[in-house]
Amino acid sequence: MLRIANYDIVFREIPREVTLALNISGCPCRCPGCHSPHLQNDVGETLTDDLLNSLMHTYGNAVTCVCFMGGDKAPEEILRLAQLIRRQPTHLKTAWYSGRDNLPSANFIEHFDYIKLGRYIEQLGGLDAPNTNQKLYRISDFRLTVFDF
Repeated sequence: MLRIANYDIVFREIPREVTLALNISGCPCRCPGCHSPHLQNDVGETLTDDLLNSLMHTYGNAVTCVCFMGGDKAPEEILRLAQLIRRQPTHLKTAWYSGRDNLPSANFIEHFDYIKLGRYIEQLGGLDAPNTNQKLYRISDFRLTVFDF
């Protein structure tokens, strides 16, 4: 069971997208220097299909993408929720920010438009740092392409 600690409309996490970012709690990665250590605790409201549908109904006309920020403790649930979004008539793009270094399985690229992979290593910095290990991939034709910031 995934929990959503909070959410916001953001403009930077997915370039050229107005994104509804859902901050998922219960992160198992425990990266030293994490910028969101409060998400390591299992807090917030249960992320049900009804809650996700309600958020899409409320914000679907204002955003172009829904991004799951975390969810590494239950990646198959993240995949299922992305599939739910794709079945909606809103045509919202889907994204996942994961602290994993690799995808749990290849079928993830069929259901996402963007995936960020890589645990946070403080001395290497985040996605916008020149030496970061983290990569944001844009998925097209079921191929991963690194998205440069």
